[in-house]
Amino acid sequence: MGEKLKAYDPTEDLRSDEAIAAFMAEAFETEDAGYIAHALGVVACAKGMTQIAKETGLSREQLYRSFSANGNPTLKTTIAVMKALGIKLTARSQNGAERLSPSRPPAVRWASRSGFRFRKGDFHER
Repeated sequence: MGEKLKAYDPTEDLRSDEAIAAFMAEAFETEDAGYIAHALGVVACAKGMTQIAKETGLSREQLYRSFSANGNPTLKTTIAVMKALGIKLTARSQNGAERLSPSRPPAVRWASRSGFRFRKGDFHER
């Protein structure tokens, strides 16, 4: 008689930061927003949804709903979860060159060239 197969659970392979980074990098390569959200949910489950909920201030139910196969998380929720997971979102040009951080944010450079003036408190210091 054959051996019973059990369903593959990707959370079992997401024990290290390197494994999580590789998993998410592959998800981002698909450019499929639904797949990326679901992959982020898988990583959140691997780390512990209760802990992620505490760190983000969101309920576990909201996180499960947002990052399910049919979920559609907001950018705010996605960034909060990524921050809680220690995942950093970066940008690079389509030709693969990474963009160096400017001394001033692009909006500030644009504003100074166009004559637009920001009010005090428009930007948060980090």
